[in-house]
Amino acid sequence: MVVPLSSVPPSRNGFYAINNQFLANGPKGFTEFKMLENEDMYIRMDFPGVPEKGVRVMVDPTKKAVSICADAPMEHEHDSSHRNYGSTTGLACKCCEISAVFAHMSDGVLRLLLTKKHSTKQIPSCISFLASPDSEEGRYGTGPQKFPHGTDPHEPALTGRVLQPHPCVNQGPDLAYESKQLENGSLYVRVDMPGVPKDRFTVSGTNGIVMVTGEAPAVSHDSGGRFYSGDVAMLASPIDIPSHRIKTIAKNGVIRLIIPPF
Repeated sequence: MVVPLSSVPPSRNGFYAINNQFLANGPKGFTEFKMLENEDMYIRMDFPGVPEKGVRVMVDPTKKAVSICADAPMEHEHDSSHRNYGSTTGLACKCCEISAVFAHMSDGVLRLLLTKKHSTKQIPSCISFLASPDSEEGRYGTGPQKFPHGTDPHEPALTGRVLQPHPCVNQGPDLAYESKQLENGSLYVRVDMPGVPKDRFTVSGTNGIVMVTGEAPAVSHDSGGRFYSGDVAMLASPIDIPSHRIKTIAKNGVIRLIIPPF
């Protein structure tokens, strides 16, 4: 028999990143914001399961906000459902407007590059970064770029003992791990590792434990690459498991496993 493993913090301090229990190193958070030297705005958003053409990015008529909608289809009959993501972000300053948006979706990660231009004769006040249009000043951090809370990839509060559901999920599962016991005794597992190409996943089985690792390289203006690792299932007997016996499907920053009973 094979059973799923519960989400237990790997250390006394909790999970390295509360947005994903499998993230072991690299930038944290579902979203990363960065102001570039030329004052363009860079945003990384994790949308695991979303294919390259599954995202829509729309600029508001006011040119102050951008709306994002993304769909992750059911890739396997044992997925609990498809997933739909939605988010809105906008300029925190009052002196600029968005002039162009460049979007790239790959391996379950959306990367946006927003250019802006001054729209008024006011003295520029745009040291504040992008935020939700209804954000209040008190929601910003204290760094020089004034990240909205929860989007600074080095924020200490993103380490803890309680996992955080994905705030952009409108429909479908909002956590990085899903499992389903099948009638034949096999276990179906879905693991989100956004940013990991399909050929950078590794599945191993040692002493009755099934482990998945994934390497997500830094792309574009990411502050760094990411490394994922974690145990996803356990067998009743402490035996080594041939990797070819575990069916794996890796796609769009998500790996799905069917682990037979041994």
